[in-house]
Amino acid sequence: MAETGTKTPRERYRDQVRAEIKEHAREQIGTAGASALSLNAIAKRMGMSGPALYRYFASRDDLITELIRDAYRSLADTFRAAAESGDDLPGLAHALRGWALDDPQRYFLIYGTPVPGYHAPDDVTGIASEIMGTLLDASTGVPADAPLTPFEVDLAAHRHWARDHPAPPAALHRALTCWTRLHGVLSLELAGHFTGMGFDPALLFDSELADLVEP
Repeated sequence: MAETGTKTPRERYRDQVRAEIKEHAREQIGTAGASALSLNAIAKRMGMSGPALYRYFASRDDLITELIRDAYRSLADTFRAAAESGDDLPGLAHALRGWALDDPQRYFLIYGTPVPGYHAPDDVTGIASEIMGTLLDASTGVPADAPLTPFEVDLAAHRHWARDHPAPPAALHRALTCWTRLHGVLSLELAGHFTGMGFDPALLFDSELADLVEP
C-alpha cells in the first residue's frame, strides 16, 4: 500500500494516460469542435484499442466533463489569484480576457455553443458559481446611489443563481451586465468577427469596461 499523500506507480501511470487522453481531446476539439469528439479516434492516435481507452474514461461525456471541469477550475483559480492580489472589477475583467486569449478553444468549450445532448454535473456548476462569486465581490465594492431599476427589483426576488452571496440588487445587476457584455465582446473577438474591421479589440473591451464601472 502507498503511504498517505503518495501514489503507486500504477496510479501515476493512470494519471499520465488520462492527461495524454485529455491533451488529444483538446487538440481534436480545437480542430472539429466538442460535438465531434471521438474516443475511438483518440485511442487510434495513442495506439490503444477503444475498449482499453474506455478504462480511463467511461464515455465521451465523461471526457467532456473532465475537460469542462478543468477549464472552469482554471478560470476560477485565475479569478481568485487576481482578487487576492487586490484586483478590482476592471482587474478581473482583464484577467478574464487574458485567460480567454491564452486558449480560445478552452474558452469556447465552456462559453461557446453547448454540446448537443450533454449536461454538466452539479460539481461543475459549483465551480462556475465560484467564478460568479468572485465577480459579485468586486461588483459589491463599486458604489451605486441610484434608485433600483425594474430589473434590479426583479433580481431581488430571483437571486438563487447568486447562491448565498449578500450582494445588493445593484451589485447583482452590475455583475450580470459585466459578465454578459464582456463575454459578448470576447466571443466575437475570439471567433474572428472583428477581423478586417481595422480597430483594436482590446480598446473595444476597455471601452465597454469603462462604461460598466462608471458610477
